[in-house]
Amino acid sequence: MVAWFAALFYLVRLFVYHKEAHQKGDAASNILTTQYYAMGSRLFKLICRPAMILTWVLGIVMMSQNGGEWLREAKWLHTKITVVLVLTGYSEYSGVIIKKLHKGQKVMSTLAFRMYNQIPTLFLLLIVLLAIFKNMLNIGYTFAGIFILGIVLFLFIKMSNKKA
Repeated sequence: MVAWFAALFYLVRLFVYHKEAHQKGDAASNILTTQYYAMGSRLFKLICRPAMILTWVLGIVMMSQNGGEWLREAKWLHTKITVVLVLTGYSEYSGVIIKKLHKGQKVMSTLAFRMYNQIPTLFLLLIVLLAIFKNMLNIGYTFAGIFILGIVLFLFIKMSNKKA
């Protein structure tokens, strides 16, 4: 799981660099975008996707060790599985973005990529809270807290872009 998140954090940073290199429009731009594509593609294929698959496999093995009792009784686990499913979609969409950037297709602005980079942080926080506090956690309050954190991150990104 740690390798999966590390890859997601770095991958989207590469998207930001790739986008900024595209905007330069000089001779270095082609060299940089080619390099960022190679780095992102390798990172996704060799670290991100295998770590995601291993996380799923080990998670399923852990759940099966308990005879499936968790699946029947633990509402927090249903929420966690849902969050991990959405994170899997996020991860796979990042693989699509790599190809779009390589083809020169318009995907997102630099600011949008910076915000997109914060999504795994929110997922990580939610997954860890669900695992630590289990049934003590009110899911509604948890999602509200994550939503507020997301707004704070968005405002932080907007303010830091104005200063730059």
